[in-house]
Amino acid sequence: MIEVLPIQSSVITKESANPGKLIVLTGPSGVGKGTLMRSLLQRHPELYYSVSVTTRFPRAGEIDGKNYYFIGRSKFEQLMAEGEFLEWAEFAGNYYGTPRETVLNQINSGKLVVLEIELEGARQIRVSFPSAFSIFILPPSFEELEKRIRSRGQDSEEAIARRLHRAEEEIKAAHEFDIQIVNDDFETALHDIEAALFG
Repeated sequence: MIEVLPIQSSVITKESANPGKLIVLTGPSGVGKGTLMRSLLQRHPELYYSVSVTTRFPRAGEIDGKNYYFIGRSKFEQLMAEGEFLEWAEFAGNYYGTPRETVLNQINSGKLVVLEIELEGARQIRVSFPSAFSIFILPPSFEELEKRIRSRGQDSEEAIARRLHRAEEEIKAAHEFDIQIVNDDFETALHDIEAALFG
């Protein structure tokens, strides 16, 4: 179940001399959005990357507070009930959410805040935060996406099938976003994102 959490518009200071903005980056699993995001942040340290909260266990090398905030399911549900998430979704049996207060504070201070989130979360943001700018990352082809997912070597055939089915549904929603960028050539895709954000 997806719950839309309304945002009080009065939280954002309209008169800010340097108004911030919320940027949403979405795309199917395996499309390379995480790699694009890391490179974007390296090139533009002035961007604020919002670290999501999740109930899944950390993967090898992941650091709490840097990659995600890792918490238990009951704690997540408590925060959800208290309206502490700007958006949240359940994916592959785990919850993922964006901390509301941190994001709003950063936007209010004039920052460009970037979220890398799933389709369900992006749809919530569009309803509750219509001024957000949304980007959908597309693969050059569905066959290439399948190849990338398989090359990871970390999923069973059943998990791959689930990811591919979900990717089909997500790609159908690409038109809902402000712009679509094809990640065929990495540098070109990164440049296209920079052009969209900075002109």
